[in-house]
Formats: sequence, C-alpha cells, structure tokens
Amino acid sequence: MRRISDGKVPLTRILVVDDNAAIRRCLRRLFEDRDDWQVYAEAGDGQEAVQRFQQVHPDLVVLDFQMPAMNGFEAAREMIHIAPAVPILMLSVHYSKQLADEARHIGIRGACAKGDISCVVEAAEALLRKETYFQQPNSIGS
Repeated sequence: MRRISDGKVPLTRILVVDDNAAIRRCLRRLFEDRDDWQVYAEAGDGQEAVQRFQQVHPDLVVLDFQMPAMNGFEAAREMIHIAPAVPILMLSVHYSKQLADEARHIGIRGACAKGDISCVVEAAEALLRKETYFQQPNSIGS
C-alpha cells in the first residue's frame, strides 16, 4: 500500500543502491528535497539490493554500477526479471557510451554520471514519467 505524503499526494518510493554510505546519504538528501519522493530503502551491494527490491516494491531504483558481491548490471537483470515495470536508473563514476548501451540492452531505462547531480534528478523525473534518459557521454562536465 502506498503511503500518502500530505493526505493528497502519493509518495514515490525510491530504492537507493550504492556501496558508499556517503553517496547513499547524498542521494537521499537530493531525492527527499522533493515533497513527493521518499527514499524507502537503501542497499550497499547488488545482492542486498535485490532483497530490498522484493521487500519494498519501489517505484524507482537508483543503482550504482560498480559494487561488490553483485554489480549493478547483474542486480538490474534480476530486478527486471522480478518486476519489469519498475524503472532503474544506473549511475556510474565511469559513465560511457558503452556502459549506456549495455544498460539499455538489458532493460535499464536510464543512465548517467554519478557526479552530475542535475542529471540524476532529470533522469529520475523522466523515468517516473515512463520515459527513458541516457546522458550523452560528451556532455559530462560541461
């Protein structure tokens, strides 16, 4: 059952997955600046992410690519198999066209550079509108 933020607007439940706790805290603050978004759960690796995904049934997954135990692609494949309608946004410090192409190929609906905060918010908004969002690698840092 969805929680209601103010009695009117349903909260968008977000699962944030990154092996770095500081990054997870930063993403939580970024997403929860919006009244209608809530980080419902966090995970520190891909295996934990799949478990949390099954427990909380998020509306959006924000997933780091490079993690121990199970990388972002492996975790995304399992999540897409479980619930293909839930959009996944892949973040990476090493964002490239090759990473974006592989993400698209396995069914991830968005990808961008982890350090580009405006891109992360834009991408999350697009995915929640049922669109895709793949940052152009040549636009990073400009």
